[in-house]
Amino acid sequence: MISVLLVDDDPLTLELHRSYLARLDGFEVVAECTGARAAVTALLESPPAGGVDLVLLDMTMPDGTGLDVLRHVRAHGDDVDVIAVTGVRDADVVRQTASLGVAQYLVKPFTYAVFRERLEQYREFRRRAQDASGPATQAEIDAMLGAMRHPGTPELPKGLSVESLERVSTAIRERGALTASETGEALGMSRVAARRYLEHLVEAGRVVRSPRYGTPGRPQTEYRWRS
Repeated sequence: MISVLLVDDDPLTLELHRSYLARLDGFEVVAECTGARAAVTALLESPPAGGVDLVLLDMTMPDGTGLDVLRHVRAHGDDVDVIAVTGVRDADVVRQTASLGVAQYLVKPFTYAVFRERLEQYREFRRRAQDASGPATQAEIDAMLGAMRHPGTPELPKGLSVESLERVSTAIRERGALTASETGEALGMSRVAARRYLEHLVEAGRVVRSPRYGTPGRPQTEYRWRS
């Protein structure tokens, strides 16, 4: 299990992130903090039993910033993994967090699907890092770093909406392989519309298409989330 420390001054946000993590395999919330000083204490002075593997860190809190927390723990030699979860979009803040070793920078607000994707990327990174023993090969290094890269999504073509794309993405991830007809039926949209979203996800590298055999006539095309 990956032990997670949640740091945010908003109790509702803490509750939301806790509920999101509860829906993911391999993560366990071991402590929560509502301020920068409490986060430093939890990491350096009074860590929970078993320690902390990952911090979901807000950047703005009444008694300090996420950057303050990062600088403090790094100065004391703590190399805990950190994902910034914040509404701050300032490019200089992003640059500073990157220089302090933040693994991901997740901008609020975001959907559960986006949260899940980033946490699953991090989980895959840890798995690959743990599987590589001794001196890593170039292929192992590329695989570890590649696990944390967010595959860019091309700009949406005319007629497609972000909301519907999110619904289609969630359906494929949660239901497994679906045809365009099955996707449209599940989401209350036409087969043609569903296919446009699915093909867009194929182009973005999120979904793979393959023939489905076992039915009379020509094989159908099914779409599956890229693992």
